[in-house]
Amino acid sequence: MSSRFGPGDVRFFDRLARLYDVAMPPARVGPLRDGFAFADRSIERVLDLAGGTGRASRGLQRAGIDPVVVDISAGMLARARAAGHEVVRGDAGRLPIGDDAVDAAVVVDALHHLSDPAAGLSEAARVIRPGGVLVVQEFHPRGLRGRALVAAERLVGFDSTFWEPAELCESLTAAGFDARIVREGFEYVVVGRVPAGE
Repeated sequence: MSSRFGPGDVRFFDRLARLYDVAMPPARVGPLRDGFAFADRSIERVLDLAGGTGRASRGLQRAGIDPVVVDISAGMLARARAAGHEVVRGDAGRLPIGDDAVDAAVVVDALHHLSDPAAGLSEAARVIRPGGVLVVQEFHPRGLRGRALVAAERLVGFDSTFWEPAELCESLTAAGFDARIVREGFEYVVVGRVPAGE
């Protein structure tokens, strides 16, 4: 089954952009900072991958971090830019960013929408400096809430891929990260650190 909204559900998010921030509050910063704690370097330059309107960036700004929002949806990025965020239009699976360019990246509630999540993880490993981290917040597909979310996304027409925390850690490891689970639960967090010296 493929998404009726195109790769990465872009057409859906272009249409939803004006209403997105009404329905979605800023991301909680605590779980992201817990992930940043595993970095072996200071965190200054951060990417908000598949960041849409800058939901995660808004939360991080309150913590003194000013990420660059990267997304393929022009509609979502227009909203992020209007909110004052620095933006880059690009596919997370083919980032228009140089090697070892940032200290960290976050993907908040969005990895499941990427058309090629494995490519997105590999690209993150490429652009994050050694000792830096990728922090991923995702929805656990098990349990009552998880099964309901998976069913709702299928009903809307998404072709989302969801992972259990251990499975996502395995995907991060395959992309070259040292991975671990930071938080469990319906909205869980895993972190991958780029090994130092590589």
